[in-house]
Amino acid sequence: MAGGGKRQAPIAERLADLIGQQITDGVYRAGDKLPSLRELAHLHNYAKNTVVSAFDLLVSRGLVESRRGAGFYVQPQARRARDDDAGQLTRAMDVVWLMREQLKSQPDAVAVGDGFPPVEWLADMRMDRYHQKVVRTGLGSLFRYGSRFGYAPLRDSLVRKLGVFGLEVTPQQLVLTQGANEAMDLVIRYFVPHGATVLVDDPGYYLLFGKLKLAGARVLGVPRQADSPDVQALEQLLLTERPRLFFTQSLAHNPTGSDISAAKAYRVLQLAERHNLLLVENDPLADFKPTSSVRLSTLDQLERTIYIGSFSKSFSAALRVGFIACSEGLASDLADLRSLIHVSGSEYCERMVDVMLREGHYERHLVRLRQRLGKATAQALEWLDTHGCEVFARNPQSLYLWVAFPGNPDAASLAGRLLAHKVTMAPGHVFTLDSNRVSPWSRCNVGAMLDPRFEAAWRAMRQVR
Repeated sequence: MAGGGKRQAPIAERLADLIGQQITDGVYRAGDKLPSLRELAHLHNYAKNTVVSAFDLLVSRGLVESRRGAGFYVQPQARRARDDDAGQLTRAMDVVWLMREQLKSQPDAVAVGDGFPPVEWLADMRMDRYHQKVVRTGLGSLFRYGSRFGYAPLRDSLVRKLGVFGLEVTPQQLVLTQGANEAMDLVIRYFVPHGATVLVDDPGYYLLFGKLKLAGARVLGVPRQADSPDVQALEQLLLTERPRLFFTQSLAHNPTGSDISAAKAYRVLQLAERHNLLLVENDPLADFKPTSSVRLSTLDQLERTIYIGSFSKSFSAALRVGFIACSEGLASDLADLRSLIHVSGSEYCERMVDVMLREGHYERHLVRLRQRLGKATAQALEWLDTHGCEVFARNPQSLYLWVAFPGNPDAASLAGRLLAHKVTMAPGHVFTLDSNRVSPWSRCNVGAMLDPRFEAAWRAMRQVR
């Protein structure tokens, strides 16, 4: 027993540290009941004595209390106040921790909060089919840095692709990037000095919030509605705060799944012109939407817009290929900035995407992708309606649905309970500027919701309650 105790102690401490961090960051809130000893032991494949030791440590730290016959509960004073004077990196790290939680991989868990489509939806674009063609198209150049703008044939392909959306560009208006996230980094470095006021969708893309905090920006949220950003709130912020940039997603908004309406899009563009506002439109799920969908950039033709795209969701996140479409002068400046920071992108990956785009198989892939998404969205909405859930926006093709589950005013607490049943969620406070704010909303991936294990976990959790 003594030897066993020594072996278990470090594991128990790590588990106690993990739960303690979750309490500090609001995953578990004051008064919440923690998962049972048995649930945690099963979830982490630990011995029950290890979990008991971890709870003893949490009690000794004043984070939780034991209630005889009822379990362990978070102490009211457990959550530590954040230091308002913390440095930029510290404030950004709040978001980094949330990112780590989202990226954790549990092979036997159902990732209902996942940001990516199911792997099987993308499997027909297997990269091994295209490798030899990539190598044959220019073996020598694969041993050198690429162009500062990115691989020229891929930019030509993007001209045609964007033209289908109604966005008319030249190759000189395109800069290839390592995914949409590097594209946002470049725009922030170029336009956002320390202390600058920047607008974002709220709720919105939490990694963007972290990037802006790291830059020392003053970040203000524009409430997201089911058909657009709140135009009245946007106008008021423009009048009182005079921001230079507004980062937004017109289509397949992350996390709400909402699309902008044509009427609201024109109103946003009118406000941008009147108040000298630059709109940065991120469109990572473009391939999942009809080509006729309303986009700010197609209506504006890059006069007051910067368009950011990516292939991470429709091809593979491993390729890390994205792009920026903007005016020629800005594209040249951003290409220089990119060269200074990263020298160049991966020409191999850029060549891979170009080959995939030029193959006739790509169009068939998009047809199947949209069909799968439409079917999954309809089935997910049916499930949610059957279980009395509130859905923020109802679009016929939406990878994400923003859902309030009945009887669960705190989505973070719901996520904690479902985690004990091997279901990972994306609670709403992750996507808000004020991550301390309690939210009833969760981002749900329609593909993951169809997994029978989610239904089983939901029923098991309801029975426990």
